[in-house]
Amino acid sequence: MKKLFYLLICTLFLCYGCSDDDDNGYKTYDVSVQLVYPEGSELSAIEGLTVKLTSSSGTSYDATSNAAGVATFNVPAGIYEASASDKRSFDGSVYLYNGIRSNIVVTNLWTGEDVLKLNFTESRAGQVVIKELYVGGCQDNDGNKVFQIDKYVVLYNNSDLVAELENLCLGATTPFNSNSANKDYDAEGNLAYENAGWIPAGHGIWYLSSKLTIAPYSQVVIALNGAIDHTPTYTNSVNLANEKYYCTYDIEQYHLTNYYPTPFEGIPTDHYFSAVRYGLGGAWAALSTTSPAFFIFKIEGTTPVAFAKDPDNVSYPGEEEVSSHIRRKVPVEWVLDAVEVFTTDPGNNNPNRKRLSSVVDGGYVFLANKYGYTSYRNVDKEATEAIEGNAELLVYGYNKGTIYPDGTVTTDPSGIDAEASLKAGAKIIYKDTNNSTNDFHQRSQASLKD
Repeated sequence: MKKLFYLLICTLFLCYGCSDDDDNGYKTYDVSVQLVYPEGSELSAIEGLTVKLTSSSGTSYDATSNAAGVATFNVPAGIYEASASDKRSFDGSVYLYNGIRSNIVVTNLWTGEDVLKLNFTESRAGQVVIKELYVGGCQDNDGNKVFQIDKYVVLYNNSDLVAELENLCLGATTPFNSNSANKDYDAEGNLAYENAGWIPAGHGIWYLSSKLTIAPYSQVVIALNGAIDHTPTYTNSVNLANEKYYCTYDIEQYHLTNYYPTPFEGIPTDHYFSAVRYGLGGAWAALSTTSPAFFIFKIEGTTPVAFAKDPDNVSYPGEEEVSSHIRRKVPVEWVLDAVEVFTTDPGNNNPNRKRLSSVVDGGYVFLANKYGYTSYRNVDKEATEAIEGNAELLVYGYNKGTIYPDGTVTTDPSGIDAEASLKAGAKIIYKDTNNSTNDFHQRSQASLKD
């Protein structure tokens, strides 16, 4: 039925899409999008917000909202996704708004009279953010194979206060790949748990028994596979053997030693994350090498083990009780930060689809895996430059962006080289809008190799 629908749409495009209405010879249509803030919110629509309209082929259009919160586009026929974000402070808090509306089908039947509502979800900015997620691996020394068992994540204290975290957990949603069949979408194209107040954690979770303390404007590295130095064997890989690092290591739960060799002896055992596994397999399958939807969260009112074993927290994709697909419901208020990664090579008839609800992450960052690239957070230029003493320490001329297969350049729009600036003693504030499209870019090499 789905194939029939897309064939019909394509036929309409071929039959009616072409005219002399614009410079390219294609008829265009007005599409108006109304930004809708949550009921009861203290804030409402304003003028000047950027709204994006992205086609199924990846072409993106920008328009700004008027005073009523309406943005109007003029686009050719196609299937579109509308998205927008807003970040404002009120009464001592920073409020983040994100919204996505998918499956907007524009054909010759489009009149342009209807205004499409884009509903915002509301959240607050956190103190600890995911600064970097390295999962795609790299080429081996001969360039003939790929090595992908060197994953890591960097958590960063994005504030001037000490961060103290207890019961810190790591999770990832299902399906594990962004272009896999997704049974969590209903017939209207809505994510079933979008407004349910939880997101699913697939396969198992990792948790830290000890308290994690992060100094202001500082970071911790967590080795997600192989807390050892990989560079003697794979020069393009990274060195994860450092006594300051943390690692995921629970050989009783995840027993595959090629994924989890004995950690570097200098890493204290209280830096080990333990696991609760409820899926199948000897390694944490949730962490895709192409396109994970990864998040960190903090357990409240119970223990990680009790939470993960509570039958009331069980969920299945599409409500089909298949034991290999079992998940746990993580309340969205527990989520500290998240990043959703899309593959740049989804394949024909396998589109990328969001898995994280928009209250957790309203966007996505693309990753071309296998080449040592990494998903790296953008610098908040205005906030970073405003920090006293930073002016002489910030390093500009950032040149570690990449080019996606379609020719799109991906880089940090701030122009600030965060790693070089940190080494010079600067304090960095990273962009945090709870929207990976705004907050991340694909970096040409892992920051641990700088």
